[in-house]
Amino acid sequence: MATIGPNELYFLMQGLKWTLALTIIGFIGGGVFGLAVALARTSEAPFARRFTAGYIAIFQGTPLLMQLFVVYYGVALMGFNVDAWVAVAVAFTLHASAFLGEIWRGGIQAVPKGQTEAANALGLHYVSRMKDVVLPQALRISLPATIGFLVQLIKGTSLAAIVGFVELSRAGQIVSNQTFRPLTVFAIVGIIYFLICWPLSLWGASMERRLQTASR
Repeated sequence: MATIGPNELYFLMQGLKWTLALTIIGFIGGGVFGLAVALARTSEAPFARRFTAGYIAIFQGTPLLMQLFVVYYGVALMGFNVDAWVAVAVAFTLHASAFLGEIWRGGIQAVPKGQTEAANALGLHYVSRMKDVVLPQALRISLPATIGFLVQLIKGTSLAAIVGFVELSRAGQIVSNQTFRPLTVFAIVGIIYFLICWPLSLWGASMERRLQTASR
């Protein structure tokens, strides 16, 4: 059996780089579209509420793996030749937007109605009311759940390997096949995931405790 040396560790770090890049793109892109989804879910327009409710139901009711397949192979069936990186980034952005949209929708509706009524009494229009009054409080309320979803998104990037994208888990599989040391390699991969996700989980739990203390 081959040893796991600097070259193998470097290859794993390259996979980690793409895991983090995919997470960042999916989270930021999902955050932008997710905010739009949350605003539509809480709007007074019935069509917008029904449309975004169906959108959320589709992405929350189907496996992420299936969503990756549909985006990757569906785009190819439509005659577009896209790189695996682009397809995976689009799939994760859509996936994250549905979950973040629902999380932030809950945060918006958790803001006391008195805040909105006070903003209306001051004559603030919709944009100012949401930007200056509602959204800062809603995002603070939903921060622990948002961090929890980020942790799930980081771990979910491992599914991108199914369409040929080389992230951390796929890099570990390749190194394992080359060195014939699957236990050692995936122990290293697991430790890397743990070192990324565990501090985020602690941060989310800390934020949740602070919110509970502040609400008493």
